[in-house]
Formats: sequence, C-alpha cells, structure tokens
Amino acid sequence: MPIEPPPTSWVFPPLETADESGVVGVGADLEPGTLLHAYRNGIFPMHLRRNRLGWWSPDPRGVFRHGSLRISRSLRKSMARFEIRIDTAFHDVLLSCADPRRPHAWINKEIIRGYTKLHTLGWAHSVETWRDGQLVGGLYGIAIGGLFAGESMFHHETDASKAALVGLIAFLDDHPDTLVDCQWLTPHLESLGAEAIPRSHYLTLLDRALQRPLPDRLLDAAGRR
Repeated sequence: MPIEPPPTSWVFPPLETADESGVVGVGADLEPGTLLHAYRNGIFPMHLRRNRLGWWSPDPRGVFRHGSLRISRSLRKSMARFEIRIDTAFHDVLLSCADPRRPHAWINKEIIRGYTKLHTLGWAHSVETWRDGQLVGGLYGIAIGGLFAGESMFHHETDASKAALVGLIAFLDDHPDTLVDCQWLTPHLESLGAEAIPRSHYLTLLDRALQRPLPDRLLDAAGRR
C-alpha cells in the first residue's frame, strides 16, 4: 500500500476564487502531504512565470471517463511494436518529460524532487513504452483510489506516448467511477477520447473516484518500493 505522508500545514483557497486561467493560489511547497491534499481537492501544481509555484484548478477540466478512450487502427498497429511497463524507469520518464528542449517545458528540479518523493511512497507512477530494450515514450502521474492524475508524457518514436496512455488505461480498473485527469483538453487528447467538463462536475467525479480502491496493477507496483 502507498504510505500516507504527514499532513500539509497549508490551506488552499476555495476553488471558486480561481482566476480565469484556473490559478487558485501561489506559493506553498511540494512536500508529499501538500501534493496529495491538492489532488484530493481538484488542484495540481505548475509553475508560473519567474518560477513562482502556482496551484491550478481549471474550468473546464480535461478528463478521460470510463470507456471513452478511442484507439485508431493505426495506433492498434503501432501497439504491436511496443512493450508497456509500469514503474521500471520512473526517474528516466520524469527526466524525459522535464527535458528543457521541449516546447513549454515547465518541470524543474523542485517538481522532480517532489514527485520522486511521492514515487518512493507509492503514489506516483510511470507507464513506459519500450522497444528493443530502449525507453521510447511514457507518462507519469499520481494514483489515488480510482483517480489517475496525469502530469506529463513524452515520446521519442511515433505513437509511443499514445501507447503509454493506452497501457495506463488498461492497468486501471474497468469501473464507471475510474477517472483519468488530463488537466486541460488538447486536440491531441481529444482525438483519443478525452473531453472537457465543468469544474463542478469534475469534483463530483473526483469524489466518486477517490472512494474506489487502488487498481491491483498500481497496488502491486506500489508494493515493490
């Protein structure tokens, strides 16, 4: 089982006070207790300009709901080339997502330290795409009950990040209350079946997801720490 860290001393402002971009507050820290408290309340961190730490709850919110994933014929064909693993190269996935050469890179050393701590405690996971023994794509995020809050993904080969997403959803429980949070809806994610829903509806789905047990595959991965 994941290890529950000490509770945070921070109190986040009400989500209704978020600005038009979805920023709820600025500051605090990235300790495990703070991060878990944020995710359990529909909030996630991302740095603002000048490296200030922002806490976000956008409205609308991008999500994959149960059964919404769309796999094209070409993606199914690509999947045959890849091996999907979980939590065998978390740090490598995190560093690949943090590559400063990527457009709009935002993952800094503070983020890396915070999520590495969560991984050690069994809350943060990587889903990896391998080909011929090489890591060619992947994603990482936070799993709490039936929620998987995706943070970032990368690819070095065509369809490798999409394959990791397909693998992730295969690892999750096939239950109506399972929820994959992708924060914002992008054309890329929309093509795979993600949708944008109002924040209020997201919070309802989040509450249901948090009541679910952690999926067995993620529980097993957490137990290997």
